[in-house]
Amino acid sequence: MSAVAGQMRQVLNAEGALVGDTPPHVDDKLLRRMYTVMLQARLFDERALALQRQGRIGFYVPANGQEAAQIGTAATYKSTDWIFPAYREIGVALWRGVPIATLTNQFIGNAKDIIKGRQMPNHYGYKKWGLMSPSSPIATQIPHAVGWAMAAKIKRDPHLAAVYFGDGATSEGDFHVSMNFAGVYKSPVVFNCQNNHYAISLPVEQQTASETIAVKGVAYGIPGVRVDGNDVLAVFSASTEAVARARRGEGPTLIELVTYRMGPHSTSDDPSRYRPDSEVAEWKRRDPLVRFEAYLRSLNLYDGELDSIREQYPLELAAQIKEAESVGPPDYHTLVEDVFEHTPWHLEEAYVEFLEEIKEFGGHAHKGIGG
Repeated sequence: MSAVAGQMRQVLNAEGALVGDTPPHVDDKLLRRMYTVMLQARLFDERALALQRQGRIGFYVPANGQEAAQIGTAATYKSTDWIFPAYREIGVALWRGVPIATLTNQFIGNAKDIIKGRQMPNHYGYKKWGLMSPSSPIATQIPHAVGWAMAAKIKRDPHLAAVYFGDGATSEGDFHVSMNFAGVYKSPVVFNCQNNHYAISLPVEQQTASETIAVKGVAYGIPGVRVDGNDVLAVFSASTEAVARARRGEGPTLIELVTYRMGPHSTSDDPSRYRPDSEVAEWKRRDPLVRFEAYLRSLNLYDGELDSIREQYPLELAAQIKEAESVGPPDYHTLVEDVFEHTPWHLEEAYVEFLEEIKEFGGHAHKGIGG
C-alpha cells in the first residue's frame, strides 16, 4: 500500500489529546474563533433541520459532524480566494462572514433573499463573500473551480480556488476531467473531498475500488493527502500546506477529509435504512466539537465566553428566523427580472396571464415585468 493511501494525518485523537508532541502553530485567537464558528455551524444546522421538519422551509442538507473539515480548511484561505461549495458547506459560509439574516432569507426564499427565491435552500452563492452558487448535480462545481483558478493564473492574480465535494463526486466524469486538467496546467486550486462515507445511501466501499480517495490524485500528478476530517488541527495543517503550494505556482492538491455525516444526506433521506446504529455511535465518539473543546480546555482557552455561545446563538437565530418569516415572498415580477435585458414577448404574455390567474384566485397583482 502506498504511503499516501495508507497514512492518515492526525494531530488530536478522539479524546482531544495530542497524538504527537508538536501541534501546528495556531495562535490562541484563531483557535477560539475556529471553535466558535464550528459550534455556530452545529447550532445553525440543528435549527435549520428543525425548521424543515416543522414545514417552515422546504428542504435542508445537514452538515452535523463535518464542522472540522469545513472550518479547518476555510480558515486557511484569504478573503480574495474563491470558494466553490457543494450544498453542505454551512460552516464555510459562516466562516466567510455571511450573516445569519442573509442565510435565513435564502432558506425561506423571501423578498429579502438576494437570490430572489430562485435557488433551493442550502444553494446560496454570494459574490461579496467569494462563494460561487452551487447546484444540485454532483461534481459540476469542480470544473468551475479549475476554470476560475486558470483564469486567475492567466491574469497573474495571486488568488486560488477551493472546491468542496463528497466521496460520491469522485465517481463523476467532472472530477476526473478537472483533476487531469489541473494537474497538467498546475492550476492554483485545492480539491477538498469530504469523505463522509456515504453518497446518499451508497457506502464508499461500493463507490470506488481505490485504496483511498487521496490516492486518486497520484494518477494525475497531484499530491493526495489523507486527513482525519474530524480533527480541525490536522485539517488546518494539511490545508495550509496545500494553499502555500498553490500560491507558489506548484499546482493543486487533493485533500481527502475523512469524516462522517451524523444526520441524513438531506431531509428527504432516512439513514437508518442503510447504516447501523453502532456505526453512528462510534463516529459520535469522534465528534469534532467535543474533541476540539477538550483540547482548548487543556490549554485553558475554553472559558465562559465560549460556553455562552450555546445559549446566546440560538436566541440570535430565533430572532433572525422570526424576522425572515415576517417578510413575505418575492414580488411576482422577480420571476424574470434581471434575467433578460428585454423580456421576450412570449414571456410577457405568459406573465400577464399569470397575473390574471392570481387575481382570479384571490391573490394580489404586482407591477409588470418592465417595472
